[in-house]
Amino acid sequence: MTKFIKNEQLSPSWYEIDATNAVVGRLATVISKIIRGKNKNTYTPHMDHGDFVVVKNIEQAKFTGKKFQDKKYYRHTGHPGGIKVATPEKFHKKKPGETLKLAVKRMLPGGVLGRKQLTKLKIYSGNDHPHSAQNPKVIELEKLNSKNLVRT
Repeated sequence: MTKFIKNEQLSPSWYEIDATNAVVGRLATVISKIIRGKNKNTYTPHMDHGDFVVVKNIEQAKFTGKKFQDKKYYRHTGHPGGIKVATPEKFHKKKPGETLKLAVKRMLPGGVLGRKQLTKLKIYSGNDHPHSAQNPKVIELEKLNSKNLVRT
């Protein structure tokens, strides 16, 4: 018999990740698994079991190869001929965390659940953040591998 956990029984945790010298894509996969709750044994695809993730020093995250200059993000204004193109380099000047947020957003499900889960991602430039009162557990990306994510 399958047991489903109720919303009242959920107690989300807080995690802190330092993005210094981290590759954006690999960082996004770790974050998306934590936000969705796939690191817990109570994971259910239709419920929000995820935890909060605080990312600091996002301005020091990097892309591999020439993606920083060559990768393109497309969006459309809705008007004829309204295609807009941006590169990570352009995003990084205005909002350093936008490339990571887009990468995580595209790894989450579309719809109401994915938008709700994306609000659990907090991205900050620099070493300080206002979530120290939640006592986030520090995740060291260098010590992680694909088999040993954050198990709770």
